[in-house]
Amino acid sequence: MKNIIGGRGGEEAEIISMDEDEAYRRNGNFWDMVGSEALGVTALPQYGAFVTEEKLHLLGDIADKKILEIGCGNGHSLKYVSEMGASELWGLDISPMQIERTREYILSQGIEAKLICAPMEKACGIPEDYFDIVYAVYSIGWTTDLNAVLGKIASYLKQDGIFIFSWSHPIHKCVTLEEDKLIFCNSYFDESWYSASVSDQKIMLSNRKLSTYINALAEAGFVVEKLIEESDQAMIEEAGYNEFSQKARLLPVTFVIRARKL
Repeated sequence: MKNIIGGRGGEEAEIISMDEDEAYRRNGNFWDMVGSEALGVTALPQYGAFVTEEKLHLLGDIADKKILEIGCGNGHSLKYVSEMGASELWGLDISPMQIERTREYILSQGIEAKLICAPMEKACGIPEDYFDIVYAVYSIGWTTDLNAVLGKIASYLKQDGIFIFSWSHPIHKCVTLEEDKLIFCNSYFDESWYSASVSDQKIMLSNRKLSTYINALAEAGFVVEKLIEESDQAMIEEAGYNEFSQKARLLPVTFVIRARKL
């Protein structure tokens, strides 16, 4: 069921019309109730399946940097960047329960961070032209308005500030693995909104094309410095043989983009 995140999957998904308020309600409730338990935890140094910061070094030297995380989840990524020497930490999440999980975790680790509970697309008191780095690990794909959220992120960053984000690669949900062969089951070009049930909770998502993300970054005033699609083969081997790892041998399952604000 984890593979439903990032793309439409088979009979479990239903094509729907986009409703921003309904998406906030459903997705917020999902993360309040069962999100981390249903999907597991994806946090730095992992950007997603078989892709790590320890191999890519996309953050660079973050000593004394001001950093904002979009979709701070349970706080584990904030701990990671704190240990790398960040001078100031902020976290944003739509879910009050996730914010509370983050607060409890970072307090237990002796870490300070300013935490804000709000949709990522909305004005919420985050300072502008302030941060050196903004990052988002498997959270940007939940946005109801990609252009709006990237515009917000650009406003938070200083000139030449860095934005790094990861999400499920859109090709991943277009194919199934059958007898070691990839069979197309969905159109790569279909960006319809869909509803799916995960642990008895309804979520709303859209499977955006990779070009949609890159073009939206350009419109928001970013230049893409790196696009990562390759999986770490050693990590795939460590995962053993299963349908997901076999699929990862044949196509990208995660993508990561590092972009710079012009």
